[in-house]
Amino acid sequence: MSPEQQAPSGSRKTPPAAAPQRRRDAGRTRERLLDAAQELFAERGFDRTTTREIGERAGADPALIARYFGGKPQLYLATLRAMSDREIPADLLDEERLLGFLRRITDHGPGPVTRATVVPYSDPVVQEAARTQLYERLVDPLSEHFVRDGVPGAQLRAELAVAALTGIVLARHAGALTELAAADPGELLGLVRALLGGAARSAGDGDGDEAV
Repeated sequence: MSPEQQAPSGSRKTPPAAAPQRRRDAGRTRERLLDAAQELFAERGFDRTTTREIGERAGADPALIARYFGGKPQLYLATLRAMSDREIPADLLDEERLLGFLRRITDHGPGPVTRATVVPYSDPVVQEAARTQLYERLVDPLSEHFVRDGVPGAQLRAELAVAALTGIVLARHAGALTELAAADPGELLGLVRALLGGAARSAGDGDGDEAV
């Protein structure tokens, strides 16, 4: 009888390569779940997307969402962190980044942070996370720019500019305003930059009594 045949079955050890392979498989499954969640949340929103749908699209057991992320809200937070850099430019006044933002919206539609400006999420944790990303990526950098330029009411002006921009993005995606929906991102760029710049320039244009 060979040594392998003599060894008790309980004494056999897992081959050294098995554990790293399991970790790689788990990592790939986690990435598939994250990718599927990003797609579905963008298509259907947080509230209308189920963990079952995410699992089906990822080709994975939906129970693994709780294992890898902690649950649907935590998975959504992970998608926000992964998507915010791609969805939103860090500097709205940078021409190249703003154009990239407009092109991404044209190709893929508004992302979850942009949507959060008009459609609150039912989960307060998710809503707060989206709000935080919105301020960190859009409002605060613009407000800081206005402060450096000595613009009064910098925070309010930044919020108004962001509200106008996200309104443009969402209206363009909805398609109800036909000229806006059909416009090329390059054509929109100058108009949007004028809008954002106007939020600062208007501070010195008068005392605000004239009709606009």
